[in-house]
Amino acid sequence: MSEDSQRSVVVERTASGHFVATNVRGGMLHFGTASDDGRTAEFTPVELLLVAIGGCTAADVDVAAGRHAEPTRFSVSVTGDKISDELGNRMTGLVVTFDIEFADGEGADRARAIVPRAVKASHDRLCTVSRTVEAGTPVTTVIKGA
Repeated sequence: MSEDSQRSVVVERTASGHFVATNVRGGMLHFGTASDDGRTAEFTPVELLLVAIGGCTAADVDVAAGRHAEPTRFSVSVTGDKISDELGNRMTGLVVTFDIEFADGEGADRARAIVPRAVKASHDRLCTVSRTVEAGTPVTTVIKGA
């Protein structure tokens, strides 16, 4: 592995059930599991997994179709079922649904024609997030300073 291939984030606890993730570029994302005043944190870790899957494939498709026309609507929804069984807590039945529309015109026609191929290419080889989930990549945990 090269330094160029490594990706990383740091997750820090800000309060009970509240966390902030920071990337190497300084981007920050607040998330959590706690409920304050009856409201759940903006995103839970499971929702962030769904965001990562949808965002990754949306970016792939946007690049391919966007070369030809600007979409008038571009929405990706990701759903799944959180279960607990003999394998532990996990998500099953993950479904990514694209809702994309283009105006009329030659460029829009080319963009519409590319969308199915772009979605397939993203699913089959381009989207690092969904490819990692489907491959079942092991996760190693390390404890420091406990």
